[in-house]
Amino acid sequence: MSNEQLAGIFKALGDPTRLKIFETLRCCAVEVEVDESGQCRPARSLSVGEVCCRFGGSMSTISHHLKELRLAGLIRMEKRGRWIYCSVNPDSLELIQSWVQSDRTDCVPETAPEMAREGETVGCC
Repeated sequence: MSNEQLAGIFKALGDPTRLKIFETLRCCAVEVEVDESGQCRPARSLSVGEVCCRFGGSMSTISHHLKELRLAGLIRMEKRGRWIYCSVNPDSLELIQSWVQSDRTDCVPETAPEMAREGETVGCC
């Protein structure tokens, strides 16, 4: 896992609105749903319009937040007919989980001049 990838994920989730959107999509556990036209929709997803309705923001603002989540790799977007459906990218959840649960024995003390007095070493432990 790369630090840039994790930084992008945490930066995207650092915005309170994006965090709420991501949590809403993550908690959307409907196995299968049929829309008004009788079409099956992707499991565990919401349309962009449904996200807008749940958060009350303008379509352009919500679309911007969804774009940032997509670019960070946190969500997937799938066009089906007239609608675009959003769902959590399970790979991103695995990446975050593996980072949180990783064995931190690879920590090596580094000299951090802005944090240490001259000659001191600052590490993770």
